[in-house]
Amino acid sequence: MTKSPTPSIHKHDPELEASVGKDGIDYTHVHLLRNASVAKLYEDALRYEPGTFVSSAGALVTSSGKKTGRSPKDKRIVDEDTTNEDIWWGPVNTKMTEHAFLINHERAVDYLNTRERLYVFDGFAGWDPKYRLKIRVVCARAYHCLFMRNMLIRPTEEELKNYGEPDFTILNAGAFPANRYTTGMTSTTSVSINFNLRQMVILGTEYAGEMKKGVFTIMHYLMPKAGVLSLHSSANQGPDGDTSLFFGLSGTGKTTLSADPARALIGDDEHVWTDTGVFNIEGGCYAKCIDLSAEKEPEIFGAIRFGSVLENVVFDEDTRLVDFTDKSLTENTRCAYPIEYIPNALLPCIGAHPKNIIMLTCDAFGVLPPVAKLTPSQAMYHFISGYTAKIAGTEEGVTEPEATFSACFGQPFLVLHPTQYATMLAQKIQEHKADVWLINTGWNGGAYGTGKRIALKYSRAIIDAIHNGELKTAEFETYPVFGLDIPKAVTGVPAEVLNPAVAWQGSKADFSSTVTKLANLFNENFAKYQDQATEDVVASGPKL
Repeated sequence: MTKSPTPSIHKHDPELEASVGKDGIDYTHVHLLRNASVAKLYEDALRYEPGTFVSSAGALVTSSGKKTGRSPKDKRIVDEDTTNEDIWWGPVNTKMTEHAFLINHERAVDYLNTRERLYVFDGFAGWDPKYRLKIRVVCARAYHCLFMRNMLIRPTEEELKNYGEPDFTILNAGAFPANRYTTGMTSTTSVSINFNLRQMVILGTEYAGEMKKGVFTIMHYLMPKAGVLSLHSSANQGPDGDTSLFFGLSGTGKTTLSADPARALIGDDEHVWTDTGVFNIEGGCYAKCIDLSAEKEPEIFGAIRFGSVLENVVFDEDTRLVDFTDKSLTENTRCAYPIEYIPNALLPCIGAHPKNIIMLTCDAFGVLPPVAKLTPSQAMYHFISGYTAKIAGTEEGVTEPEATFSACFGQPFLVLHPTQYATMLAQKIQEHKADVWLINTGWNGGAYGTGKRIALKYSRAIIDAIHNGELKTAEFETYPVFGLDIPKAVTGVPAEVLNPAVAWQGSKADFSSTVTKLANLFNENFAKYQDQATEDVVASGPKL
């Protein structure tokens, strides 16, 4: 019989045992595993969680239950004296009373303490030791623990031994509902953060992405308070050490376009720009899997193996081959894997100051150009605007692209006012003389429903032309109304694709009215930031 010591916290982790009661969790629980191995988490998920399987490639296939995307309307931040004057209350950050948080906290603690098995993962957020946070995750599902084991930075044995108290604790009781009669609740789902207690509580949703984005929200508050800029962006580095940042919401191509075989990946979603360069917040990647193929995205496809978590995908029950084209469960099929599963990941995930900043948008109207070079004031205008389209599946209830404006290309995760992040970014761009580009990965030749999505190979060719310097010296023409400089030629991209007016397959009148419609949407959206923006930034908007 093989000897296999159980990684139980009971009797083996005095640091954790000493912290009993601080967050309400009983850390003497006999079946509580701290930082369990991948194999152990696989075994528990397969044994105790219905709907869990192993794919033909070795990934853990699991279900997040009823919720297959984030629930932004159920997100709350506690209104308390130490932070309430800093927070941008309104469309994103809804207030929650301290009393209501404690009710939800008690509900989560009671649920977790009565589970037969509990999992704790102690990891880090942020690769730069100067700024990293110690994040503790307490959950009842092995799937959730494995997910965060992939998404957080995994400590060494020595770091785990000397971990001490966490800076923030996530209590994931997602299988248990919130009480709808608790003050401020709008459903049985609740995702709440208390910055004073340094705790996050999840009820009523088992979608693992809530934990990932919860950590990002925490960093989006604490990093600017520490004088550094947190960004919803991916990042990679060229052979000569040149770093590029890619801004964009889910579905715009951040993960896909930053996974470049010719460049080292720093990270696919969340970064911080400091006085010394940029660092990744995460220890893994969370890639969309819909229509994934080895041909189109070989790095991501190859990362789906033992240790990876596949969420809500459809597979053949006999061969266990995953059908990445099947959207019957959700369009938001996902895979979470450690960043080292990408062959050319830069470890540690820390890069130099960015040379190029790429703002990705998914234009459902089909009138923004595939690429434009932005002036510094235009960069601020488009950063604050954050125009894109919500892609089907990334949020509950979104079934087709929907035009939206998301400040700083990450409005759902902002904690401070958008102009605070924009001002910090403007200072960084000016200080390090970075070039800024607007790239549309959305529609061309017509709006959604009549035009076509811009081919991935064209977007890749444009990115290559930015990185090899071709676009820096290209011949540009001015695109009317939006006042954007667009190149007349890009290697590997048909000339007619570069100018939306030429690519448009409908009538000129239809094109003109569509441009006007989008321009008006830009202007209406920016009106709410106009009083806090400089004249040159305001003047960078569309002119009708």
